[in-house]
Amino acid sequence: MKIGLLARIEAKAEHADEVEAMLRGAVKLAEEEQHTVTWFAFRQDATTFGVFDTFEDEAGREAHLHGRIAAALMGAAATLLSSPPVITPVDLLGAKVS
Repeated sequence: MKIGLLARIEAKAEHADEVEAMLRGAVKLAEEEQHTVTWFAFRQDATTFGVFDTFEDEAGREAHLHGRIAAALMGAAATLLSSPPVITPVDLLGAKVS
């Protein structure tokens, strides 16, 4: 794992449970992505969610950005989210995997 993505997702309060369900269900899609090494979805508070995922190379990261999870997230943005997701590329400096 050399690179990753960190996404911040802010749900509309009345749709927070739907965003949670969408992210819980997206793990199945992440498992189908052969270039996604790790994929984590999390909830920070009542309306703030996030996704952190890792890749071996830029091709894997780009494939993910054009994949089914990203399409579903962007498709839900207008209805379920209070603002577009903030997706930031990151370089990994270290990792512990058990």
